[in-house]
Amino acid sequence: MIIELTSELEDALLDRPLPPWELDVPSLAQSTRKRYRAELAAAPQFDETVTALRRALTGEGGGYALLRLGRLAKALGGADDERFLRLATAFAAEVAIPFSPFPRWPLWKPIGVKVDKDPGKSSGIGYNAFHMDIVNGTVPPDYTTLLCVRPDPLGGGPSILSDGHAAVSRLSGDCRSLLAASAYHYGTFFDLHGVGEEYAQFPVLDGPSGFVRFTAKMLQRSELGPAYADAARQLAEELVRGQVSFMLERGDYLIVNQRRFLHGREALQHGQETIPVDDRRLLLQLFLRAPEGAGPAA
Repeated sequence: MIIELTSELEDALLDRPLPPWELDVPSLAQSTRKRYRAELAAAPQFDETVTALRRALTGEGGGYALLRLGRLAKALGGADDERFLRLATAFAAEVAIPFSPFPRWPLWKPIGVKVDKDPGKSSGIGYNAFHMDIVNGTVPPDYTTLLCVRPDPLGGGPSILSDGHAAVSRLSGDCRSLLAASAYHYGTFFDLHGVGEEYAQFPVLDGPSGFVRFTAKMLQRSELGPAYADAARQLAEELVRGQVSFMLERGDYLIVNQRRFLHGREALQHGQETIPVDDRRLLLQLFLRAPEGAGPAA
């Protein structure tokens, strides 16, 4: 669902400079979340916008929201301007608790473009297959969010999303049984905060949590038994069959409920090596944790 801000709300937000955030590692401090809510609650249409945002993420048939903040970003000097980032953080805090699992980055993690990186990685230039973030943590983030600072100047790299539960429902019973086995593994796990312990062997259909604990990258980078790999491949095909895609513009803020949707990205346009590093596509990533006992609906 795409959510546009009214001009009245935008004007009001510009007149409400928010204080710098404080952290209660790894999360945004509760005192900061309360201050942001106190500052923004009285803004016209703010509560209505937040209600629409939550409904898009957890309501019937929902699972993701694209918050158009481009005009605010432009007025405040860019989507990486600290004043704008505080506003984006305040919207995120209305959904769940912002946190950073990476000690190196306080809250927002940059995802740039590296032409010499593995093309299938988030900072690579190739197709980034459907996945959930931190798939091998016992407690992955409930939401993953991406803020567009700069789109690909050559016009590539549309974001892709797919309803994981809908894709699973189109598979055979035998296939679902294989995906429910603790026979899958992917990636490394070290120096992370707030995402539980390493889940070395996990089921894709993680029933108790509601996650479709999947990354299509495991098909190329993990050794799976033939039957389990075939089941994962069938799921990957169904995710592609049901995908939606759109191009993120400057200031767009994408929020994805990881218990419902998986995400990825089409390849960037050819010629990235001709673009100066500081002009290439740049996203900022922020994770959200639902308060205990209030996890997003699956």
